[in-house]
Formats: sequence, structure tokens, C-alpha cells
Amino acid sequence: MPKAKETGAASAPAKKTAGRRSYRSYGKIKPAPGKSKAEPKPIKVSFLGGLNEVGKNMTLFEYGEDMFLVDCGLAFPDQDMLGVDLVLPDFTYVERNADRIRGIVITHGHEDHIGGLPYLLKVLNVPVYGTKLTVGLIQGKLREHGLLNSASLNVINPGDVITLGGFTVEAIHVNHSIPDALGLAIRCEGGTIVHTGDFKIDTTPIDGGMMDLGRLAEIGQEGVLCLMSDSTNAERPGFTESERKVGESFETLFRKAGNNRIIVATFSSNIHRVQQIMNVAASLGRKVALVGRSLENVVSISAELGYLNIPEGIVIDINMINRYPADKLVIITTGSQGEPLSALAFSDHRKVEIHPNDYVIISATPIPGNEKTVSRVVNELMKLGADVVYEKMYEVHVSGHACQEELKMIMGIVKPKYFIPVHGELKHLRKHAGLALSMGIPKENILIADNGRVAEISKKALRCTSTVPAGRVFVDGYGVGDVGSVVLRDRKHLAQDGLVIVAVCIDRESGMIVSGPDVVTRGFVYVKESEELINAAREVAVEAIEAQTDGGYFDWNSIKASLRDEISHLMYERTKRSPMILPVIMEV
Repeated sequence: MPKAKETGAASAPAKKTAGRRSYRSYGKIKPAPGKSKAEPKPIKVSFLGGLNEVGKNMTLFEYGEDMFLVDCGLAFPDQDMLGVDLVLPDFTYVERNADRIRGIVITHGHEDHIGGLPYLLKVLNVPVYGTKLTVGLIQGKLREHGLLNSASLNVINPGDVITLGGFTVEAIHVNHSIPDALGLAIRCEGGTIVHTGDFKIDTTPIDGGMMDLGRLAEIGQEGVLCLMSDSTNAERPGFTESERKVGESFETLFRKAGNNRIIVATFSSNIHRVQQIMNVAASLGRKVALVGRSLENVVSISAELGYLNIPEGIVIDINMINRYPADKLVIITTGSQGEPLSALAFSDHRKVEIHPNDYVIISATPIPGNEKTVSRVVNELMKLGADVVYEKMYEVHVSGHACQEELKMIMGIVKPKYFIPVHGELKHLRKHAGLALSMGIPKENILIADNGRVAEISKKALRCTSTVPAGRVFVDGYGVGDVGSVVLRDRKHLAQDGLVIVAVCIDRESGMIVSGPDVVTRGFVYVKESEELINAAREVAVEAIEAQTDGGYFDWNSIKASLRDEISHLMYERTKRSPMILPVIMEV
């Protein structure tokens, strides 16, 4: 029986925690000899992220005393999360059950599925399982966090079955916008659950391996208790186009660019897209330069592991681009959502500057909520004289997620008793549930869950029975979890209305004002043009302090509260704005 291959680990926990056998020899789990066959317990599924949102996918499966996790991703902050770098799932419930967690299975190497791992492995060191490319990308992340030597990373291949306590998990090859993506067949005494991971059905994939629909059909014939399926594109009819379609578009557009320099913005993890860009560039005699640390890392790891075939001598350092004529250059950047690309658009990039007649191809679709940012960048690039091609104009992007006909095909092949749509916003989940209904799955057998809900799945029923902690943890710089809703509310307050500081020095014994009050504003009004308002604020501050200290007895907290209330009332009355009021009282 082949062992799980281990990489980047100091010890060999795979021998203790995981055994593997080919699915060809897989049989139904039988009760132990001498024991009567009792009714199996329900399988519990706790959704810790990835529902009613895009990102931070994380699901906990539980049967008896055994638990394991599928994915541990992150999300990128919304515009109102000022200063926040990353958003993680809440690990509280996982930490609470640390002694029962048998491992983590990762479906593929996108940030919304692996990005939270370094933060979880700092508090819970359990074996991690993923395909070769997925593990390679995880290694890069753990190296940055200083965790690589202590982590137990195990490489699995499609068809492998790993044992995690009372569970067996079979890896199934699926197509996605990154190679080596997996769906999972999760088995225990309670039944079989199929989890598709992120997928699409690509009949002409770049890497040559079509999704293993045959194996899914075999599992469907064995009997599937529940299907959990990717809902990202549940609103889109038809089938998702093959990635090869984009390669054909690149061929046409690169020739159309003529003698102009070509800049392509795409997701750094879309290795198939990068491969096609390089292939077309090589055929036209152009050199390729990479912009962005994440892109450089992914290209380096993918090439090293054999997932990216880089034509010899085609890649040049970004510092060398001025040595080549425009018609001999292709620049690949990761700013498809407006980040590094916006630096190019606003002439703020240290190494690349947009020139008139540059040919810019945005080979990605905007993440929901990011449409305005991308649109603004497109407009700025055009103002600088660039010719910009984006998704709606030509076929320069195809999704990595299945559309409606593919989703229905999977339901028809797997033939589940129950259905739970996963990975998507509520509108996606509801649409996917409607597709299941149209495929003949009864309404009572379909569950639209939410983060923090626990689904119990048994042969008798599918229902949500309880809740677990499943909020959002914010990463800001080195701080993890130290920025909460109160801090964000203060940041939003400061951003919208500014700050007014009232500083005053008071005699500790008499309560008399020794100096001040001084009024300082930031982000509220321009002081030189608002002297009357500032003077009025000083007068109100003096009156508030004297009212609190009259009579000889006074309380510092009461003085601060009174200053805050009176100044806030004045500012709103005069400006209809509510800045943050910060009283600073010094005693002498």
C-alpha cells in the first residue's frame, strides 16, 4: 500500500495518521465482528467560511470522535474594512476541538482555500494533504511564516484514499483555473458525501486531464448520501468555455498589437493562462517580464514542479525591459483587480510606466464589488494613451467555475439523496438550490446553510441543528484578531468625519483651567478658514469644564464626557457633521 508522500516535515506523522489505498479496492465499511449493526450516527458538517460570501472557504466534518477540515482560506477585505490586509475564518471551534482534528485536506492552491493555513498551523499543527502543486504553494507560504520545518505536508494524487480517523477521503481530479484541483468523496459509517471543490468541466483542458466524470459516476452508483457543490456560477446558463478559447484570443490580439508593447493583467494563480501567454509570446519572438511578487513566486514554483513549461530564454528581469524595443516585449502583471495595475495607470509604479499606444489586456473578470475599481483603472489607462482590451470586448477570460448545465450534469451523475450548495453568495446558493429542485431532488432534501451553522446528515433527515463560532478575524500588519468591529467603526468614523482634539490643563486641587483649551482638528475643517468655529469650540469647552468643577468636587471622567457631548453638539449644529471628539485632560 503506498504511503502518503511527505514534504517539508521534520517527522513522519503520515505513518500514524494516514493510510492510503486505491479506490479500485475500496469496499463498504462493515461493522466490527461480534457487534450488531446499529443505526449510524448523523454526519455533522460545520460551515466555518465560504457561504454567503466569496472567499475564506473552510468546512469541518465530524463523525463520532473524529473531525477533519476541508480547506482553510482567506478573503480580501471589503472597502469599508479600512486598513485591514486579510480576513480569516474564526478558528475558535477548531481550537476547542484540537485533539479531535485528524487532518486538513486542501482541494486546490487558490488563496481563498490555502491562505489561512499559516495562521491556523500556528495554533494547531495537524497533517495537511494536497496535490503536488497545492503543497508546493503552501510550502512557499509556510516558509514566509517560519513554519515549514514543523509542518506535516503530505502529497496526494487523484485516486488516492487517505484515512482520517473514522473517515476515508478519496481524491478526484477536477478541472479549475489552477492545475491539480480536487473534488472529494468523503466516506464514513454514516454514508458518503461528495464535495466537488471549485470545478468546471473542461473537455479540452490545457494540462490534458479532463475531470474524472467516470469515477464520479461510479461513486454515484455506489450511493451518495449528500452532494456539496460549487455555486459560484450558478446564475450563468449553459457551459463554461474551455481555457483554450483564451489562448486563441491571445493569438489574435497579440498579432493585432503590431509593434506596440503588450501588457497582460491576470490572476497570478492562473498558470494555464500564463503558459498560453508565454507560448504566444515565444511564437512571435517577444520576451516576457513578470510584475508582482505573487506572480513571480507562483511561476517559479510551477516551473520547478513541472506545471509550467517556460521556453528557454524568454523570461527577462523587469529591470531589463528598457533594453528591448516595444515590439519585442510582453509584460505580465497581477493587477487584474486594479491593484498593481492601478499603480501602472496612475504612474505610480517604480519599474513600469504606461506609454502611449501600449496594448493592455485585462484577462480577468472583476471580483463582485470590485467593478468600479477596475473600471476606473481602465479609464485611467486610456487617458494615458493605452489601447485597453477587457473581458466584455473579446474572449480574454473564461471562468474556472461550472455554469448551470455542468452543475446539473454533476447532480445527474452523482445522484445524491441530499444536496447542499456551497462556495458563493446567497444569490448563488439559492439559484443552485433551484437547479437541484429542477433535477428532481425534493425541496426537503435541499439545505441552504450559512457560516456558523451545523448541518446533520443522516439517512432519515438533513437539517441544521446548532451553531458554532464562525465570524471574521482581521489581519492588520502583524496583528491577528486585534482589530475588531469597534476599531473598524472608529476608523470609518475618522475617515468620514475627521477628528477634533480638545486639550486642556487643569489644576488638580482647585479644578481651575491652567492652560488651554486648545482645539486641534484633522480631516474635519481647514483651521485657517474656520477660526470662528474653533473659537466657539474653545468657549464651549471652558463652559463645560467650569460647569463640572463648580462646587469644588469634580470627576475627570465626567469632565471628559461633558466635553465630548458639548463639542459634538456644537460641531453638528454648525456643520451637520459628527467628527470624533477626543478630550485630552492633563493634571498639574
